[in-house]
Amino acid sequence: GKFTLLCDSKTDGSFLVHHFLSYYLRAGCRVCFVALVQSFSHYSIVAQKLGVNLSSAKDEGQLVFLEGLRSYTDLLFGDNPEAEVTNPLCFLRAGSDLKPLYSFVSAALAPSAGQSWKCPVLILDDVSVLLSLGVPPLQLLDFMHYCRATVCTQYQGNVVCLLHGAEESGDEEKELLRRSLSHQSQVILWAEGLSSGFCKEVHGQ
Repeated sequence: GKFTLLCDSKTDGSFLVHHFLSYYLRAGCRVCFVALVQSFSHYSIVAQKLGVNLSSAKDEGQLVFLEGLRSYTDLLFGDNPEAEVTNPLCFLRAGSDLKPLYSFVSAALAPSAGQSWKCPVLILDDVSVLLSLGVPPLQLLDFMHYCRATVCTQYQGNVVCLLHGAEESGDEEKELLRRSLSHQSQVILWAEGLSSGFCKEVHGQ
């Protein structure tokens, strides 16, 4: 399996996430998408423009989608203790490690009898959000290590992870995360704005 790290600086590298999501779904892979930045409808609209129907993929069991915004809102404002225990992001409230999220990913991509999908794929967008929510970088690195060991080695699948604003923030924790993940990855794709500032569209100047 392969671990691909997506980084961006002075531009938005989200288009790479949309590319990999549509690419792997078209290839017939089973995908677990941990979306911490946008809603399902946002990804669905973009995927539709790329010729992929996320709702169908979800209904058919090819796509397992964790909508982080909704899960976190339920955690903060929900009043159902039982639902809180099963929430993959419950560690944010308990201040514990990321085992609930890892268990969610592991179960979502575990091989099952009679399954027709190809290699499993984990896509994370955007892992630096967890830093902003107070998760220590070492716990985040432990989580990524276990995901790589399970998905890439045990399940023979791939992991794709976006780290937004990797260099421009001057954030030491984010820099530690970027360096460590860069060291672990087989492929690094870096999106960067042109120094001239003319990067909205290519026009040759």
